[in-house]
Amino acid sequence: MIQHFQNARLIDPEALTEDMGSLTLRDGQIEAVNADAPEGAELIDCNGKCLAPGLVDWGVKIGEPGERHKESFRSAGLAAAAGGVTTIIARPDTLPPIDNPESLEFASRRAADVPVNIRHMAALTRGRDGREMVEMGFLKDAGAVAFTDGVRVVSDTRLLSRCMTYARGLDALIVGHPQEPGLSKGAAATSGKFASLYGLPAVSPMAEVMGLDRDLALVAMTRARYHADQITVAASLPALRRARDAGLDVTAGISIHHLTLNEFDVGDYRTFFRFTPPLRAEDDRLAMIEAVAEGVIDVIASFHTPQDEESKRLPFAEAAPGAVGLQTLLPAAMRLTHSGGLSLSQLWRAMSLNPAKRLGLDAGRLTVGAPADLVLFDPDAPFIMDRFKLLSKSKNTPFDEARMQGRVLGTWVAGKRVFGEAA
Repeated sequence: MIQHFQNARLIDPEALTEDMGSLTLRDGQIEAVNADAPEGAELIDCNGKCLAPGLVDWGVKIGEPGERHKESFRSAGLAAAAGGVTTIIARPDTLPPIDNPESLEFASRRAADVPVNIRHMAALTRGRDGREMVEMGFLKDAGAVAFTDGVRVVSDTRLLSRCMTYARGLDALIVGHPQEPGLSKGAAATSGKFASLYGLPAVSPMAEVMGLDRDLALVAMTRARYHADQITVAASLPALRRARDAGLDVTAGISIHHLTLNEFDVGDYRTFFRFTPPLRAEDDRLAMIEAVAEGVIDVIASFHTPQDEESKRLPFAEAAPGAVGLQTLLPAAMRLTHSGGLSLSQLWRAMSLNPAKRLGLDAGRLTVGAPADLVLFDPDAPFIMDRFKLLSKSKNTPFDEARMQGRVLGTWVAGKRVFGEAA
C-alpha cells in the first residue's frame, strides 16, 4: 500500500524545521520525503495543515487491572488516537502493580488490540512498596522499557542504590519522581501566600530539589541511566545542568499541566487542578518553558491520570490527584506555541522524538525508513473543550470549558488511519 501526503506543513523535530512538503508511505514506513507521488499511490491532500510524527506520551495511567471503571485499554487507545498519540508509555501503578513478568504479559496481551502502540514500564520494587527490588532482568526480557515506582518515592537510599547498580548492568532505565517524601506527604499545594490564604496543606519547592539531589548523587555513584519524571521548579534546574556537565546519563520530563497552568488556577478549590506535584508559581512555569526550549528538560507528557467523579468530588486536599490528558496534550501544547514560548518543532522534539530516543523506540521521526506513525492537525482551529466529549472513561480535565486551539484531523499508526474521516 502506497500513500502520498501532499501540501503538508512538515514538522521535523530532528531538524527543528517546519517547511511545506510531502511524505510518501509504503507498507507502514516512510519511503520518501519531498518526492513526487508514485504511480498508483493514495493521494492525501493536507491543505497546508501540519503533519508531524505521532506523539509518544510517557507516563499514561491505564486502569487495567484493578481500575477498569476509570480507564480501559480500549478507551485509552481511542482517546490516544483522537489526540494524535501514536505510542503510549504505560505506567505500572495498577492494582496490583506490574511488578512481575506475568502481570506484564497480561497487560501486553490486553494492549494487543488497541489501535495505537502501547509499551509498558514496570515497577522498580515489589508492590511499589520500596522494600524489595523486582526481577528486573526478567521484566526487561518481557518487554519493560523502564522501571519506576511512579509517585511513590523509594525512601530507602541503600535499596535505590542497589536498584541503580543492577539496572546499570542491564542497561535499564530508572525513572524517578524527585520529591523528599517526608516534606511532601499530604501536600496539595505549593507553599506560599496563595496556599496560606486558601488554608491548603502545602509543600516547599525545596522538597523537589532535595529529592533530585539525592537521586543524582546516587546516579553519580552507580553511573545508572536515570530519568526524572517531573521537574517543575526553577531551583531544580542547576542540579540537572551540573549532572549533564559531569557526563551523567540523565534526562528530565514535565507534564503539560505544569507548563500551561499555575497555582492560581486552583481558583475556588477546583479539584481538577489537584496534581502531584502541585501546580507551581508562575515564575517557575515560565522557567520550565525556557528549560524545554534550551533542552534542559527533554520530555513533555500528559501524565494521563484518570479519576472517577467520586474521587474528585471531595474537599481539595482529599481529592485524588491527576487529570486525563491523552486528548488534551496537543491542544494544551498549542498554548505554548501561540504565546511564543516554543515552536512546533521544539514541542515535537519534546513530545515525540526525545521520549522515543530515551526509551529506545523507533518513532518520533520524519525520516526515510521510520514507522509511518503520524498526526495531521490544525494548530489554529479554535474550540471550547467539553470534557463529556472526551473518549476516556474518566472526564477529569482541568481544561473543561476552556477556549483552546489545535484540532487533530487524522492519526496514522504504521500507515493505517486510526482516527479521522477514513478511520
